[in-house]
Amino acid sequence: MELIKPSLYVMFVIMITSLSMQQKHLMLALMCVETMMLILFTLLVILTSTTMTMSQFPMPTILLTVSVCSAAVGLSLVIAITRTHGNDFLSNLNLL
Repeated sequence: MELIKPSLYVMFVIMITSLSMQQKHLMLALMCVETMMLILFTLLVILTSTTMTMSQFPMPTILLTVSVCSAAVGLSLVIAITRTHGNDFLSNLNLL
């Protein structure tokens, strides 16, 4: 149990750096964001199970619900961009 938290922190930092270095595909960037959300969910579950406070029990479920909704929106954006532009390259998008 003592090794799980530092390894999750390291995984979160690795996902942040890979997200900042991801300049090619929108789908890979969204996968990095979803992995970060799953790591946060795991950390929140570990935190609520160790502290045993009743006020924090619905927080992991709320975080998981928000991450699923954002994944659905992100996937629909990837599909819309792929249909309009032909690919999901971030370099082809004019974000301004």
